[in-house]
Amino acid sequence: MNLKKLAISSAVLLTAAASSLSVNAADTVRIATEGAWAPFNYIDDNGKPQGFDVDIAWALCEKMEADCKVVTQDWDGLIPGLKVRKFDAIIASMSITEERLRQVDFTNKYYSGGLRYLAPKGKEFDLEKLDGKVIGAQRATLAAQYLEDNLADTATLKFYDTQDSVYLDLVAGRLDIVLSDELPTYDWLKTSGNGDAFEFKGNSFKKEDEIGIAVRKGDDLKEKFNKALDEIIADGTYQKINAKYFPFSIY
Repeated sequence: MNLKKLAISSAVLLTAAASSLSVNAADTVRIATEGAWAPFNYIDDNGKPQGFDVDIAWALCEKMEADCKVVTQDWDGLIPGLKVRKFDAIIASMSITEERLRQVDFTNKYYSGGLRYLAPKGKEFDLEKLDGKVIGAQRATLAAQYLEDNLADTATLKFYDTQDSVYLDLVAGRLDIVLSDELPTYDWLKTSGNGDAFEFKGNSFKKEDEIGIAVRKGDDLKEKFNKALDEIIADGTYQKINAKYFPFSIY
């Protein structure tokens, strides 16, 4: 290959590499969230998505200098919608699991979670033996998977489309106890007016649960989000968003 052709080829490769590190300003990155998992994602009185996930999404988009749009999608439709290009990323407090990694790619974690039981105050439970109890959880979550794997043969399990429906049946007395991510349940106890009647039971577990941003397999948005995430952690933006919702670090 002559030197002129080599120089042209090198220039093309460098241009391609540079373009892969930033989002084209003309692109619109469509980000999906659920809108039913307060305080991480919910719909406000004006019908707009809000919450920790949404604030993180906007902060990442600002760092990427990307034009972004946040849309809502029912939980069960998030990964299917991503795969058929209905949107480009999922920022919806989604746990990084081996099963999901077979379908999508995930960024580095943007927070960590854990599971914890919730039940009426004054009721005692042996959490190692919940035989015969009616236990609720949101379907297709880490909590639901844990219950199916460990208690399907000994307890009655009820799964719901949204976490709000789980809480409603607990308050109505149709559930003995529920299993959920600790952080949204912490917020529910603090803000729903039910803190005097319900409480956590036992300690949190599955603390290795890491929450990431899902993108399509092989999509270079993964690295763009990772770079932006490192930047908002380094400049304090992440910590400000964290403090808006929790008085302790959830990273």
